[in-house]
Amino acid sequence: MKKAYFLLLLFIPAISFSQSNNAPSSYDPHDIKITGYLQTQFQKAQSPGISSFSGGNFDENSDNRFMIRRGRLKIDRVDKYSSIVFQLDATQNGVNLMDAFIQLQQPDHNELRLTAGLFNRPFGYSIVYSSGYRDFPERARVFQTLMPRERDIGAMVSYQPLKFITAELALINGSGLYARDYDSKKDIVGNLIFKFDSLANKKLLVDFGASIYKGSVRNDTESFFTPGANGFIKNTSTLNEGANLKRNYYGGNIQMEYRHRAGNTTLKAEYITGTQPGVAASTSVTGPVASQSFTEQPATDLYLRDFTGYYILFTQQIAKTKLNAIVGYDVYDPNNKVDDSEIGTDNNTSAGDIKFSTLGYGLTYLFNTRVKVTAYNERVINSPTQLADYRNDIRDDVFTLRLQYRW
Repeated sequence: MKKAYFLLLLFIPAISFSQSNNAPSSYDPHDIKITGYLQTQFQKAQSPGISSFSGGNFDENSDNRFMIRRGRLKIDRVDKYSSIVFQLDATQNGVNLMDAFIQLQQPDHNELRLTAGLFNRPFGYSIVYSSGYRDFPERARVFQTLMPRERDIGAMVSYQPLKFITAELALINGSGLYARDYDSKKDIVGNLIFKFDSLANKKLLVDFGASIYKGSVRNDTESFFTPGANGFIKNTSTLNEGANLKRNYYGGNIQMEYRHRAGNTTLKAEYITGTQPGVAASTSVTGPVASQSFTEQPATDLYLRDFTGYYILFTQQIAKTKLNAIVGYDVYDPNNKVDDSEIGTDNNTSAGDIKFSTLGYGLTYLFNTRVKVTAYNERVINSPTQLADYRNDIRDDVFTLRLQYRW
């Protein structure tokens, strides 16, 4: 019995390697099934009131907090022709809808599936990968900025002609999780996934893929800004009001896991680049949020930014124990057309153009198949600029101690 339990623990990384939010708990036919997880945590910030992508901003006079990061309750049902998924998130901030979608399939052709409702945008790896299985506390800054809360409303077709390849194509509102569409345009998301789980005598697992996002954001004023010579150029015309400015992303990802005597080793990486409409940072819009995607019609002039971002995540099981060492590094450059040292000069740039990188490191301990504790420290570094508040690296590091229970 102990041997079987130990083998199950070793197999957990392989199971979680492909966990997707856009699916019921199992595709085996079943009546109502309830699953979920709870994440409760303590955090210590380097300074009070910092802007943070580690569970949200800290209050003005607080540099530490207890919080419920996620409290997910997932209900699903599967029959011969269809399945339904309904998921709620309950935290100290209230109860919110996270997933609500129906999937249809033909029993004799289950390689083709139609999904309609509220679901994760099928872009890349980390967006659809469940937070209940992820080793690291949060997704990388670039994905929290471009696709906050990961979900959108629309329809998606998934096609798996072979066991190792899956293609997904979705048509969505583009306005995110909690918003109704604020214009008549729809966004298109495409994803191609390759999975090989039995290489090197079943010791090596390799997944990789490529994604594309083609969308737009409506401009509500007579002016918008485009990249120029190390800054922005203002474009003004009566024809600009109501114009749809492009929102295009291109990404690639790879995940590798190697099972060996010293303990499983996992490496995951994802890169994304493209064009993101944003606004200028101001007293009401903090710097990092100025390039975040919109859930409602932006009221001020848009800024078209060419961005790049990536993450690299490394997990090492320690001597086949329940303890894992984790190290992560991510970068988000919202404006790769401007030198950091020029931000804040007379070129229409603002704090929304600052490059951030995050180095994280910590440990996870898996008590059993349900309970996990994570200790993780993030060293957040911003590039120095000419802006008064960002001439040097600001003090916005965060330490997180999290306890998770999954059922």
